[in-house]
This record gives sequence, structure tokens and C-alpha cells, in this order.
Amino acid sequence: MSKRWRVRSCDHHSVEQLERSAGISRVVAELLVHRGVTNATDAESFLTANLMDLRPPGMLPGVKEAAKILHDAIKSGKKITIYGDYDADGMTSTSILLRCFALFDGNANYYVPNRLNEGYGLNDEAIEQLAKDGTQVIVTVDNGIASVAQALTARRLGIELIITDHHEMADELPQAAAIVHPRLPGHNYPFDGLCGAGVALKLAWAICQLESGTEKVNGRCKDFLVAALGLAAIGTVADVVPLVDENRLIVKHGLNSLKFSPVEGVAALCSVARLVDKPQFSSEDIAFSMAPRLNAAGRLGQADLAIELLTTADDRRARGLAEYLQELNVNRDSIERSIYLAANKQLKERFDAEKDPAIVLAGRGWHVGVIGIVAGRIAEKYSRPCVMIALDELGKKVGTGSARSAWGLNLHQALAKCSDDLITFGGHAAAAGLRIDEQHIDQFRTHFCERVEEEVPPDQRVDEIVIDAEAPLPVITLTTVKKMELMAPFGAANPRPLLCAKAVKAVNVKTMGASKRHLAMSIQHGAIRLRGIAFGKGEWYEELTQQEGPVDIAYRPVINEYNGRRSVELHLADWKPSVESQPQNSSRQSAADLPF
Repeated sequence: MSKRWRVRSCDHHSVEQLERSAGISRVVAELLVHRGVTNATDAESFLTANLMDLRPPGMLPGVKEAAKILHDAIKSGKKITIYGDYDADGMTSTSILLRCFALFDGNANYYVPNRLNEGYGLNDEAIEQLAKDGTQVIVTVDNGIASVAQALTARRLGIELIITDHHEMADELPQAAAIVHPRLPGHNYPFDGLCGAGVALKLAWAICQLESGTEKVNGRCKDFLVAALGLAAIGTVADVVPLVDENRLIVKHGLNSLKFSPVEGVAALCSVARLVDKPQFSSEDIAFSMAPRLNAAGRLGQADLAIELLTTADDRRARGLAEYLQELNVNRDSIERSIYLAANKQLKERFDAEKDPAIVLAGRGWHVGVIGIVAGRIAEKYSRPCVMIALDELGKKVGTGSARSAWGLNLHQALAKCSDDLITFGGHAAAAGLRIDEQHIDQFRTHFCERVEEEVPPDQRVDEIVIDAEAPLPVITLTTVKKMELMAPFGAANPRPLLCAKAVKAVNVKTMGASKRHLAMSIQHGAIRLRGIAFGKGEWYEELTQQEGPVDIAYRPVINEYNGRRSVELHLADWKPSVESQPQNSSRQSAADLPF
């Protein structure tokens, strides 16, 4: 599907001033101005990203109260259960607190609901079983803020409940002994974007301060917090929260922890993911290598094994668990490919690209833990909002669905207008989940398409690529890209720079990978030739190889390291036949102290 390109406009005067005052290339100055950085001092601060700028834990709403309760519980030997979640954010949050309590010999365990038969968050049955097992304190991580009824169950059973979360709140807050949340009413915490693992890190830090008796913690606490910073970085990237402010600091310095002082499980995970030889980790290593292996365990109902991996001190056990998670990830990938092929077969039979504004597919035996990934791939490929519904193989009449958006459609609002067709639904603007009676799927498909038709006018049904700047290949030198890399870690709200170059040639195009899902090629501009990679774009092959004239490319420059040699590589996001014969030159060429 063709995409609309929009090159961001900028204040050229600000760009020129920053270029001169900071001594950087014009394209780097333009990227910084887009991020709100307009003077040399701010540029230095942004590019350095000092960990000392991480706010003290006591500033986070509810942390002092929660830390005091948990520290007292540890000292008195109360049985504490960490109630976690089955995604990478929930797993790392659970692991941070479990390692913290173990550091002080706390009587602690954890509970993670099974994704396949319990679903997300606190549930009454689990709380009642924990009470029978002797739990006296429950601390949630990455969930609980909307669990009003379940908080009453905990209170009735005499359990002291502490909630730590970052998700949207209900109209009423749960009745808990303490609530830790960056957006807690009545507080004005400066940054509301922390994920569950970021919140857990702050809580663990506050407990360490109580144990040390000072704001600057003692040696073993400091070692623990450095390792916890790495776990929090995994959760932060995996949960796709904005990589700005504190999140950027957590990830930037957490990546160093993951590389140079990893816990045993992370070291094993990096080994099976073939990351150990990299001189430095990036946020993409978390997003595409570490997090998928952890999430595979959660998606396939075995989150406990991922948490054990992140908390074991046994190198041999860590290696065995990491290898098993690798197998789970391979299985997950196989399941994903199978569902994707089946979904595309359905699309050929019943999808009309000219008429249908949305895609709703259903399949018996599709894995509920994987359909969300496939929905995202289809939404991107066909530029349509997509709902994938898994029907039970045993003939149960209730289907479980996962939805992904396109064109900026607010999925939650669209599903709310179809609520009469659904048993339950939830989520947010870009992604959502639902449960539906099988006999209502056809009418839901009709109503959902009608809602999309109403919400998104035809002239807006084009996916847009927002390009930071036009940058012909001559300006993309190794020095310039090294400077761009200082803007990392890249992710949500701080994306890797997306540039465009006009009237270049794509030559020697070849498919890559066993499934031929990727492309490799050379991108040529006069005498300059750079390697280009198009991940997941194998379908471009035929059209790109038949293209006779020059092309325009939208690309992300990266540094490729191979056999000790560093070179610039272009990761292609899109391309189109060029309407120009010549490129337009619109662009010219300390370690932080720990705050613990």
C-alpha cells in the first residue's frame, strides 16, 4: 500500500544557530531542533544524558509509604507475594522486586496469572488462594490500579495490599495500604511516562535507602540497583513507553548494565540471542532480541520460567532456561507464520481493498497469545485497522480477539460503539483486545467497518511516513551517524532518525533469511555506495528489481560493525519511483556518577 511522505518543517534560523554554536552538522542540528533542543548547552545535556538527572525515588507518589510497609514486612518476616504480569514489563518488574527482597532475606514469592486462562491483572480466585497459602502482603507490579473489587477481596481476607502500576485508572481508586503511580491524583510528579519496571525500580531504590539509612545506598544495594537498572531498561523498551525524560536515562544507562554487569539470566539470554560479541547494546537489541524471547514465554503461558531466568543465580540453570525460551520463541515464530498465512488466505477470499475500510478475521485454533502480533503485521501490510479473532478448537462459542489500528483510528472508541456485539473489550487507541460470541462475528465485522467508515474520511485513509529531514547520501558520513547515535536510545517519542534521499539507485537487490522476508541491496548515489537493508519487506523484491529509473528512499542510518570495521548502513522504511533526476541538497554536512 502506498504511503504519504511528509518531511517535517523546521525553523531554519534555529538550525543554523545550533549548527554553529554546537559545532555539529546541519542534519544533526535539524534532528535536535525537532526534539526541542535549540542551544548548545541543551544539546550537550541531551547528548550526554547524565544518570544523576534521575529523580530521587521519594518524589514518586506513594513510594515512601509503600517502601516503609514493605521494609517493615521484610524485617518482621511477613510473607510477601509480588503479583506480576505475563509481559516483559511485568516480568522485569516482578524480578526487580523479587531480587530486592531476596537481598534483605525477605520471605517473598511471586504470582503471575496465566495469560491463556486467567487473563490480565488481579483476580479474586488468585487472591483467595494466596491467602490460604499464608500470604500477608501483596504488592502488585504493572497492574492493579483499576482493581477496585479485588482490593476489597484482599482487605476482607486480611491481606495488606500495595499497588504499583502505570496504567489508566478507573473512576474510583482501589482501597489499598499504598498506591504507587506516577499520575496518582493529588500529586504532580514531573514525568508520567514510567512503565511498570520503572516504577518498581524507584520502589526498590527507596527500600534500599531505608535499609542503608541514607539517600546514598551502601555497596551491595548499589550493585543490586545497577543490575535492576538493566532489567528496568528491558521493561521500558518492551512496553513501548516514551523514551524521553527518565525513561531515556533508564534505558541509556540500563543498556550499559545489561552489557557490562548483567545478572546471570540476562547474560544467558544474550548468549542464545547472539548478542555477546556486540561492543555495545542498543534499544533495538532489547526490542528485537531480548524482549521477544521473554514475551514468548508469556504468550505461550510460561511466564514463570522467564522470571526464574531473570532471578536465578545459577549460571547452569540460567543457560538451560535461556535455551528453552529460545525454543519457545522459535515455536512462537512458527505459530505466528502459520496464522499469518491462514489470515492472508482468508483475505484473498473475502477482503475487498477498494471497499473494505477495516479487516476482521477469525480462525479456529489460532493461538490467543500470538494473534496480536499477526494483527499488527496485517494492519501495516494492508494499511487497515485489523481485528484477529481466535476461535476455540473444542467448539466453545466464545472467541478472543486482538486489534491493531491504522490511520490514527482510536480503536477503543470504535470498539465502544460496537459494544452490543461484544462480551467484553479493553485497550487503548492503538491496540485493544475483546471477547465475542462466535455467532456475532459477522455482524460485528459489519458494524466495525461502519464505525471506521464514519471515523476516518476517505482522504485520510493513507498511512503517513513522517520524515525528519532530507539527507542525500554524501552527508551521511560515519562521523555524522556517530553523532546521531548519541541521541539514542531510540524508541517511542524518540525514534531513530528517519531521513530521505532522492534520485538514488537500488542495485543488486537480493532476498535474505530462510523465509526470504528481508531484502539486502546497494544504494548508489554517484560514486557513493552504501549497503541497504529492508527488514520484513520481501514483498518489495519483484517491483524493486523491475524498477529501471532512480528511486526515492526513506531510510534510517545505522552503524554496522563487522570484524572490527564500522560502516554506515541504511535501513529502508519505504521507497517510491523518483520524479527527480538529481538529488536536492537541503542538508550539509563522560561517564555519569550513579545517583543511588
